[in-house]
Amino acid sequence: MTTPTAWLTVARREIISKLTDKTFLWSTFGLVAIIAGIFGVQAFMANRASEYAVVTSSSAAHQMAEQVKTVTEEDHDKTTVALSRSDDDAAAQELVRNGDADVWLHEGNGGWVLSGKTDVPGDLLTSATTAIRDEVMGVNAAAANTSVEALQRGSEVSTALLDVDADRAVMAQVVGFALAMLFYLASFTFGLALANSVVEEKASRIVEIITTKISVRELLAGKVIGNLVLAFAQMALFVIVGLVGLSFTEFDRFVPAISGAVGWFTAFFVVGFGLLATLWAVAGALSSRTEDVQVTSTPLTMITMAILFAALFADGTVKVVLSFVPPFSAIVMPMRVLEGSAPWWQALLALAILVVAAGLVVRVAARLYQRSLLQTQGRLSLRQAWSTPE
Repeated sequence: MTTPTAWLTVARREIISKLTDKTFLWSTFGLVAIIAGIFGVQAFMANRASEYAVVTSSSAAHQMAEQVKTVTEEDHDKTTVALSRSDDDAAAQELVRNGDADVWLHEGNGGWVLSGKTDVPGDLLTSATTAIRDEVMGVNAAAANTSVEALQRGSEVSTALLDVDADRAVMAQVVGFALAMLFYLASFTFGLALANSVVEEKASRIVEIITTKISVRELLAGKVIGNLVLAFAQMALFVIVGLVGLSFTEFDRFVPAISGAVGWFTAFFVVGFGLLATLWAVAGALSSRTEDVQVTSTPLTMITMAILFAALFADGTVKVVLSFVPPFSAIVMPMRVLEGSAPWWQALLALAILVVAAGLVVRVAARLYQRSLLQTQGRLSLRQAWSTPE
């Protein structure tokens, strides 16, 4: 006797079995910790306050160091410069060697020198170069009875970007790679687990008992939906942690645009994963032993790899075409939305095509699953499964 909620019982069983699997839990929270750690390090580095100690050994050098301090702290709002003055050059060098000062600012032959123990901090050097240049130019301009503005007139260098969305393009590539990897990992790990679950139940003959209570199609629906819920929850957890972490970095301005693209990715993920999950279930049903899954799932492994490579390397016209071709559109179209190269109507059209394709695949997969699940004579081919009577 079947019930209207039989598939729900199967789905709940799939979810509970995963949530009580320590390997699954440790791998999930391990990846969350890695993602949080990556963004945590970036946020720490971006917000880390720096303090440099500059020592001088003459009045002229000390006056110049004050200009360096002013420019450095204006250029870097989380950087402070502490000034000190020693009695002579030898004492200043000793302070740097002992680590009590980062650099020694002194006059050299025809200019100024920043001497460090093993290196000179890059941001301090850049600001010091600007401060010293401007100060010396002002002195030279006064000596020549002119002004700094007159000396600098016509020397300004400005920048212009032919691609005004360059930053967004880089961010789109990084986020697109992350989303493509999430889809690949979810499709492969949950799909392979689904196939193994099916073949284990088949090999132990427990499926023969289950199918006396519920139909094979309800069993398939429950397994696919259960794994879809788990994969979606895991993916959502990773994305949320990533977006929260991104908001604490210098790229926080991209969070609204990425959030919108994630909405499209979610819709495509659900449909695309559902399409592939039914095929993984068929791969398990075609097998009679766990060892057979490696053979029956080879085409699916190649498909998931092809989707990943298409997302990473497809470009130009090829990328546009693949964004409408199932199952590649499951990840390529959200990437185009993120890049800003696909309007909403193209995304909606690609999603509609993917839904239709998923519906057709599910119908075919359901027939193959139903006709091969209870066959235990050995590994079946697709032709054998299709022609086997119900």
